[in-house]
Amino acid sequence: MENLQHRYFIALLPPQEIQEQITEIKQYFAEKYASSGALKSPPHITLQPPFKWMTQEISKVEECLEKFAIAHHPIPINLSGFAAFPPRVIYANPLKTKALLDIQKDLMTHLETTLGITDPVSKNRTFTPHITVAFRDLTKENFKAAWSEFKQKMLYSKFTTSQLTLLIHDGDRWNISREFPFSL
Repeated sequence: MENLQHRYFIALLPPQEIQEQITEIKQYFAEKYASSGALKSPPHITLQPPFKWMTQEISKVEECLEKFAIAHHPIPINLSGFAAFPPRVIYANPLKTKALLDIQKDLMTHLETTLGITDPVSKNRTFTPHITVAFRDLTKENFKAAWSEFKQKMLYSKFTTSQLTLLIHDGDRWNISREFPFSL
């Protein structure tokens, strides 16, 4: 059997109705501002950025995530408006709560100690939870126009994520590989 590697990342996904609402916003950006990159993944908050892993050994990652999720409780999320990483990215803004910051830090530490999975960039940068609605394919001109439209827009939502999600890249887009329920 060939040693196939895929790209994976680990995230928190909002409930289906919030995903649909955010996907509509992503669609709006694709149509009005020619930014469709955000449509290549379900709405999510990235906890562990993309990493490569041997496909035939993904069970090691899954086992690690299962143990991690069981040891944690569901995470309350509060979305409050929009924010940006100028000059290209606009996102729905989850508030930086202790629970959200802790789960991300704990997960990255757990993955590094258990499997050696690290992201050098994330280790040297403060975690900013975000749900991307306009991606790096947004031009600087379109960013200015879109940001002036979205910076004051209302978006408020409270929900609880009850599982971690492992996503896999199929060469074109990100798809859900498996979900790992938190303990209740």
